[in-house]
Amino acid sequence: MTRDTPNPLLENWTGPFAAPPFSAIEPADFPPAFAAAFAAHKTEIADIAENPAPPTFENTIVALERSGRLLTRLSALFFNLAGADTSDAIEAIERDVAPLFAAHEAEIHLNDALFARINALWHQRERLGLGDEEKRALERHYIGFRRAGAGQLAKVRARLAAIGERLAALGTQFSQNVLAAENAFALILDEDDLAGLPDWQRAAAAATAKERGHEGKYAITLARSSIEPFLQMSPRRDLREKIFRAWVARGENEGTNDNRAIAAEMVTLRQEKARLLGFENFAEYRLADMMAKTPAAARHLLDEVWTRGRARALREEAALQALVAAEGGNFTLQPWDWRYYAEKRRKAEFDLDEAAFKPYLPLDAMIDAVFYTAQKLFGLTFEARSDIALYHPDARAWTVRNEAGGAIGLFIGDYFARSSKHGGAWMGAYRDQQKLDGEVLPIIVNVLNFVKPPPGEACLLSFDDARTLFHEFGHALHGLLSDVTFPSLAGTNVASDFVEFPSQLYEHWFEQSDVLRRFARHYQTGEPMPEALIEKIIAARQFNQGFLTVEYTASALVDLALHSTEAGDDLDIVAFERAKLAEIGMPEAIAMRHRLPHFTHVFAGDGYSAGYYSYLWSEVLDADGFAAFAETGDVFAPDVAARLKQHVYAAGNRADPDAAYRAFRGRSASPESLLKKRGLVEA
Repeated sequence: MTRDTPNPLLENWTGPFAAPPFSAIEPADFPPAFAAAFAAHKTEIADIAENPAPPTFENTIVALERSGRLLTRLSALFFNLAGADTSDAIEAIERDVAPLFAAHEAEIHLNDALFARINALWHQRERLGLGDEEKRALERHYIGFRRAGAGQLAKVRARLAAIGERLAALGTQFSQNVLAAENAFALILDEDDLAGLPDWQRAAAAATAKERGHEGKYAITLARSSIEPFLQMSPRRDLREKIFRAWVARGENEGTNDNRAIAAEMVTLRQEKARLLGFENFAEYRLADMMAKTPAAARHLLDEVWTRGRARALREEAALQALVAAEGGNFTLQPWDWRYYAEKRRKAEFDLDEAAFKPYLPLDAMIDAVFYTAQKLFGLTFEARSDIALYHPDARAWTVRNEAGGAIGLFIGDYFARSSKHGGAWMGAYRDQQKLDGEVLPIIVNVLNFVKPPPGEACLLSFDDARTLFHEFGHALHGLLSDVTFPSLAGTNVASDFVEFPSQLYEHWFEQSDVLRRFARHYQTGEPMPEALIEKIIAARQFNQGFLTVEYTASALVDLALHSTEAGDDLDIVAFERAKLAEIGMPEAIAMRHRLPHFTHVFAGDGYSAGYYSYLWSEVLDADGFAAFAETGDVFAPDVAARLKQHVYAAGNRADPDAAYRAFRGRSASPESLLKKRGLVEA
C-alpha cells in the first residue's frame, strides 16, 4: 500500500533528541526507505573510492565515517524494533533485508579502489601527523577491510560475499525460530497445580494466562524470568520436568522452528570463510581480533575455571542428592530438580530463600538503585520523560544529565516480556554518540524480559533479575558516557571479550550493603530490608556457584570447540554437543545454560560466535577492576570512578582494550579476583 503522506523514515526527525517518530511509522515504510538509503550510501562510497585526489585521512577515513548516515539511522531503528517489538510484517522485512545488508557491506569492504586508498594511508600512517583517536580510526578501518577479504583474489572475494549473504539469512531465521518456539509453548496450570508458589508468582502466572487467552488459569512460559522461579518453587516434579524439557528443546523439534540444520550450515560456512582468509578455523579467525588473541588463550582460562567449578558443582550435587534422600525421594537428581533442591538447601544453610527477599526488590526501586549508582559514580541524574512517544506502552524514557546539568543522552527502558519481544536481555542504540560534525547525543535502550504483573501490582525481581538490570545498565552507560569523535569508535563498538567488562563491573554495586539498605524496600509496606536479611544475602553470595559456573562454562567450551572443528556437510550439532559434554565430564544433573539449537548469542548473527567465552574473560577484568574500589575502602571512590569513566565508559574503542584497562587499573588484570569471587580458590 502506498502512503498518501511523506515517508516519515526519510523526513527530518524534529522531536525531543531527534528520536524516531515511532507513532508515525508503519512496517511498510521500511522497504522503500531502505532502498533509498542503500542507493545514497552506494553513491557516497563511489565518490570516496573514485576521488581523483590522492588519499588523505580527511577525504577517505573521515569521508567513510560521514557516509551512510541515513542507512545507519534506519538500520538502528529497524533492528531494535525487530528485537523488542516485532510482528509478522517486521519479520518478513527482516528476512528480506538481512542478506541485503550483508551484500552491501561486502560491496564496500571488497571495493578494490576504496581499499587501495585505505591501504595507502595505513602504510604511511606514521607520516600523516594523526592524533591518537585518528590513528585508531584508521587502524580499525584497515583491519575491518582486511578481515572482510579486501586484497584477496576476485574469486575469493565473490565467495566471501556469498557466504556473508547466506549467513545473514540463516542467522535471521535462527533467531525468529527461537522466538516462535518460545511463543508456541506455555504450561497452563489450574489452582491445584500451584502448591509452593508464593502470591506474587501466582498473580504473575494468572496475568500471563489471561494475556494468552486462558483467563481463570495460570501460565508459566519459557521466558527465563517465568520458568526459573517455577523450577525453584514448585514441588511438582512432573510439572518441573515437563516445562524444563520444553525449555531445553527449543529449536530442536521437528518442524518449521527446527534450528539444527541451520546451525550446522552456519558453522560449515564460517569454517569455509576462515580458511579462505588464511585461518585454520573460525575460532582462530574470530579471536585474532579479540583481547584473547587465540583460542588457546581463551581455552586456558575456561579449562582452569571449568576444573574448579566442576569440582565444586559435584560437591553441590552430592549435597542436593542427600536432600532428596532425606525427603524419601527414590530418584537421581535431574536438571529439573536442581533449582528446587538448591532453594531448599539455601534455606537450610543460610535461612534464606527467594520468597524472603523478592518482595524487597520491586522493579521501580531497583531502577532507582541503578540510577543512584550512576549518580554516585559519575554524577549523572535522570529525568523521566512522558512527552516522547515510544514504540510500546511498556517502554519508558529518561533524559540523562551530567553533573553540570547538561543533557548527555536519552535512555529508554523496556522491561516486560511479551510475545513480540525476543527472549533475553540486551542493550541497543537507536543512535550512537559522535562529535565528527558537532555533538550528537546517544539514544540508548535496555530491553529485558521480566514477567509483567497484573495492573496495579508491583513487578518483583529475583536476585538474578536485579543483577541483570544492573548488568544491562552497565552496557547502557558505556553508550551514554561515550565521548569520542568518530562514530565507528563510539560506545560499545569494542571487542566482545571487553564489551562485557563495563556491564559485569556494574553488577557489583547491586550487592553493596549501601545500595541494598537504601533501595531494597518492601513493595507493600515500604519497610527497608531487615539488616539480618542483608547480612544473609551477603553471606550467601557464593552459594550455588559450582552450578552457575558449570552451566555457563559448558556453553562456552562447546561454542569454542564447535568453531574449532573441521565442520563437514554431515555435521550434527546435537551429537557434537553431546560428545563434547561427555569429553569434559558434564555433571548429568546440570544442563548447559544455552544449548546449541537455541544459542542465539552464537547463531543469531556473529556477535558471540566462537566468543561466548567473552563473559568469563571480561569477568577477570570486572572482578579485578572492582577490587580497585574495594582496596580504597570506598566502593564509590571518586578518583577510581574518574579513571574508570575516562579510560573505559567514555573511551569507546579509541584505545586497545588491554591498554585501556591498564590505564584504568595501573596494571594488567589478574584472574585471582575472579576465582575468589566465584569461590573457586583452592584451600
